[in-house]
Amino acid sequence: MQVKTKALVISALKYQEKSLIVKCFTRSDGVKSYFVPNAFSARKSQQKMGYFQPLTLLDIVATHKNQGKLEYFKEVRIAQPYVSLPTNVVKSSIVLFLSEVLHHCIQEEEKNEAFFDYLETALLWLDNHEEVANFHLILLLGMTRFLGFYPDVSQQEAPFFELTEGMFTHYHAVSCLSEHETVLFKKLLSLKLTGDTKCFVSAERQLLLKVLMDYYAFHLDGFRRPKSLEVLGEVFS
Repeated sequence: MQVKTKALVISALKYQEKSLIVKCFTRSDGVKSYFVPNAFSARKSQQKMGYFQPLTLLDIVATHKNQGKLEYFKEVRIAQPYVSLPTNVVKSSIVLFLSEVLHHCIQEEEKNEAFFDYLETALLWLDNHEEVANFHLILLLGMTRFLGFYPDVSQQEAPFFELTEGMFTHYHAVSCLSEHETVLFKKLLSLKLTGDTKCFVSAERQLLLKVLMDYYAFHLDGFRRPKSLEVLGEVFS
């Protein structure tokens, strides 16, 4: 079946000498992996290496056989060229980190247009704004709405947040955040992309990032902490 859709590049793995296996989150069909022959060839081709950088937004026409095997692109073009993401060290570090997170948490070949639209809107916002210190924290929390474990805020006045149940509680257990961590988490819950970027100091951002990674690990089987986590920490230190 031939499909025309938007796609978000999650990862690209070199195969043999000249080819790539590209994992994408497509708007039409969820996660799909594509075989790109001769991606490193000197010949002019629509399937250029530059198209397959992490979190690039593509317009594609592809053949989807839906047999659990690699699919093939028929046409590829960049849907929205980024202006600052490739050259801004802070933003490119965020992009690399988020692409690793998405690689481990989006697995299903299942359409989720709302999730795709959320990611697209957020990435375009990141590309066009400079105050981005809290972006990755807000996005990680927002993504849990689509992944199925957004925090239950019905008892938000309680002093502790329990990670395994994803809810606030009056009783402290081993799987609960401390009172200080819970205060920071509540502040993050109320934060918008356009909010005050100075509401957290560097140490608080680092603590919240650890909290979010723990939260993802509790709720996603096989979730791995990204290798770029340390690099991101250095960028925001």
